[in-house]
Amino acid sequence: MSAILTEFGWLTLIGATFIMAFAGFTKGAIGFALPMIAISGIGSLMPAEIAIAALIIPALISNIWQTFRQGVTEARTSFLKYWRLNLTLFFAIYAFAQLVVIIPDTWLFVILGVGITCFGSIMIIGWRPSITEAFARRIEPLIGIIAGFFGGLSGVWGPPILLFLIARDTPKQETVRAQGISFLIGAIVLTGAHLQSGLLNSVTLPFSIYMVIPAMAGMALGFVVQDRLPQEKFRRLTLYVLVLAGLNLLRRGLFG
Repeated sequence: MSAILTEFGWLTLIGATFIMAFAGFTKGAIGFALPMIAISGIGSLMPAEIAIAALIIPALISNIWQTFRQGVTEARTSFLKYWRLNLTLFFAIYAFAQLVVIIPDTWLFVILGVGITCFGSIMIIGWRPSITEAFARRIEPLIGIIAGFFGGLSGVWGPPILLFLIARDTPKQETVRAQGISFLIGAIVLTGAHLQSGLLNSVTLPFSIYMVIPAMAGMALGFVVQDRLPQEKFRRLTLYVLVLAGLNLLRRGLFG
């Protein structure tokens, strides 16, 4: 931490701390968006590599908490319920990651950004797709492949899964828990990869561990909001943030 303080100073560290706390609050309230907020916010104060490193350990710990918040039994139930989606997601991320040098990620951000923004906006306006349990089981592998395609090539796999859960009108606690399981799979891979790549090192690893504190504090407050939100308000709030995420992906694709 001394190296971070020496290079950036107390004001920058305090600013990054508040940004991470807000990112944790948002994740606690609706189940996602911690990386999006952390990278955008902390990345405006520090180099992108340090911003990415800062969120890795908070993302890992927050997804463990999110997954097991209602207990091991509930987490196991959700894991088994969506095992097709998560199995195909895991292998698809690995498979499509091999193509990362072939397909420009700017194209992927534009495609994903347009798709997420359009579908989310239509659902906000009033479109309510009806997906039966039997049909959902059949298309889960397809959702996993689509999410894995974008995850392997661009590192973003959450929005397609979230749209699927919202389209099924999944109860809020199950939505958050199912997201946590899918995100945890990626967070474990991401942590291991960056310990190996050197992005997490003697300077950035202590900083990332420190960032767990504001992230968890914010997440605890977010859980209070989530518990008090009626299902329909939770659904609409999630869609609004999802559309913002889609617009952010579109911005990254068009402007970098």
